[in-house]
Amino acid sequence: MTTLERKRYEEFAYVLDYLPHGKPRSTTQSFRAEPIVQLLGEDYFTLLEAVVNIGAVLNPRERAYVGKSASRIKISHILGRINYEELTSEAKNELLSVVEEIAKNHEKRFTDFFNEAQAVTPRMHSLELLPGIGKKYMWAILKEREKKPFENYQNIQTRTQIPDPVKMIAKRVKQELSEESKYKIFVR
Repeated sequence: MTTLERKRYEEFAYVLDYLPHGKPRSTTQSFRAEPIVQLLGEDYFTLLEAVVNIGAVLNPRERAYVGKSASRIKISHILGRINYEELTSEAKNELLSVVEEIAKNHEKRFTDFFNEAQAVTPRMHSLELLPGIGKKYMWAILKEREKKPFENYQNIQTRTQIPDPVKMIAKRVKQELSEESKYKIFVR
């Protein structure tokens, strides 16, 4: 198995909602009242549902280790991936602010996106997939990054006059999670 064929898993995730009494799985299964959380993965923006260890409490927006090693402190095990429709209303409400927090904490990763983004088709650039970026801003970004790579979000805003890059990234991630999207630039 090559490196490319290996599955990639989230190491850390942010709590979108903590359900201390669990939730029913289906009408045919018996209800087990175990605390669960709905999470958003830090690296691939994977939506997950997990069982919380007995006695552990997680708060919204808290970062938790969800990796494969046994060193999980608060998470017992991952129940699986979920889709946007399966999120609770509280989790949906927290999603944008959690994505913004991830984007702020990983500024280099997303600044690199602005520096390295390429065309997805002959008529569309991946920068145009960000809400608020049309042809005008796309050309401004491409022109400025040719002169010198962007260093951070402030540098992007100052040199191109685009609105807040963090909010653009967060809106795009939410679109990719909540809608059927032909092109995915941030979500796996």
